[in-house]
Amino acid sequence: MSKFYEKVTYRDVEEDIQSQKSVDKWIFWLLLIVIGFVPLIVMASVVEVQSPLITNVSALEGGTKGDIFTHYKALVLVVISILAGIMFMAKIVFMNGEIRKTKMNYVIGAFAVAIVLSTIFSPNISIALHGQYNRSDGAISWLCYLALFFIALNINYPKKVLNYILYSLYPFVIINLYIIIMNFYDNDLLQKAAVKRIVTLFLPAEANIGEDSILVGTLNQWNYMSGAFAIMTVLFLAAALFEKNIVRSIIHMIIALFALSIVFMSLSSSGFITIVLLFPLLIFYVFKSKTKKQSVLVLSIFLILSVPIFHTLATHVPKVWYETIGLIFKYNPYDVYIEPESTSYKFNSEEILLTKAYAAEKFELPVLPDRATAAGSGRAYIWGKGFDLLKERPLLGYGLDTFMYNFPHYDIDARAGLYDENTITDKPHSMYFSLLYGTGIIGFLCATLLIAMSLIRSLKVVIKQNEIIIWVLGIAWGAYLIQAFFNDSLPGTSAIMWLIAGIMLAETYTNKEQLNGRDD
Repeated sequence: MSKFYEKVTYRDVEEDIQSQKSVDKWIFWLLLIVIGFVPLIVMASVVEVQSPLITNVSALEGGTKGDIFTHYKALVLVVISILAGIMFMAKIVFMNGEIRKTKMNYVIGAFAVAIVLSTIFSPNISIALHGQYNRSDGAISWLCYLALFFIALNINYPKKVLNYILYSLYPFVIINLYIIIMNFYDNDLLQKAAVKRIVTLFLPAEANIGEDSILVGTLNQWNYMSGAFAIMTVLFLAAALFEKNIVRSIIHMIIALFALSIVFMSLSSSGFITIVLLFPLLIFYVFKSKTKKQSVLVLSIFLILSVPIFHTLATHVPKVWYETIGLIFKYNPYDVYIEPESTSYKFNSEEILLTKAYAAEKFELPVLPDRATAAGSGRAYIWGKGFDLLKERPLLGYGLDTFMYNFPHYDIDARAGLYDENTITDKPHSMYFSLLYGTGIIGFLCATLLIAMSLIRSLKVVIKQNEIIIWVLGIAWGAYLIQAFFNDSLPGTSAIMWLIAGIMLAETYTNKEQLNGRDD
């Protein structure tokens, strides 16, 4: 009789293990949809915005607003997060699944609580919950990022997980390359009837896209394109350097060149700075590679082919130089400046007398600040004013993605910070400052600690064991964290990268478990 029970118990354990593997497989496919499909969604939507301000400024007032980049991305992200969450809970509750025992779980939970509290106590709770209508980066999206990060951290992956991730991102790079090339050469796709029909598929009949709308890619605008494809550049280049199969290595290198081309055409310096800062690490990767000769050859070919690509693009639009090499060397050989003809004007004293007004009493006009742009294309001014706001709500902040509704617009100091005091500042232009402003010191510290733990944990394993997948995904995660100093978060980029970070850490813990048979 005892043998019978032993067999039944053994059979149940085996059944649980098979069920866990099956659920992990389905969850992984859902995660690949987030990585490969969500960033490509470009569908017009119309939403009713309830502005917390009474104003006649169109950017700040409520009413019916349109968006083509983020609404449906965020919607699909929520649906997939719910599905993956249900499957993960079923695995834990009904299939004897386990959650990895790591201190990171507590930090994830604390960060999620900070987001919830900052939303509840936000002066603009509805905005903090959903985010701005054209960004959708409020509490719901961030809770989805954390949920998917946590799930990705606690499932097991197939051996070719890195290849699956890279293959799923091929369309993202190739499609955006085509879109931005068309825009770069003054042939915007959004003006094409076929593309417009696809984009407006779910748009109400009475609504239409504005004639001045343009399509630079599947992300919102130039800065986001530059940052996102800097990540893609280093991701695929790192993969090419480590790939043993020469054919796959060449394909990865070509995709990296495509992504680099997008960075050039994005006409924003954030992506180029990110690549430059990480390039020494890529060179270090070459010396860590098991196929050094092939890696050196691939890196050399990449650099050689980058030159004609840059030359072609800078010849067409000289600003390519200013946003890349021009950050170091100011002289632009592609920008031929023609000095305008000098014109002289003869002053007439009588004309001056006729047009000059005199006041009865002495009157002095106020001295206005000289027009200028603060450091970081005005970011220094924006962050300075943001810190002044944060002093009033330091612990929990104002709620995520509510910056536009609390920033002091039309301040005379903006002449010296943003060049024009009429500029409406809708975002902080930094993910880190957005988190600090949105969730306060508590949420920011949780986010910082979580990021630090992810880097330290992966670096420990990578230095000791030189695991390729951790190297490659780790440099992509690092690129995301660097470009985030200059760019805000979006569902189309943050969802991908928090998932990639979760997968990287799962592989890190799996590697450690295989070595010593236990978690930390």
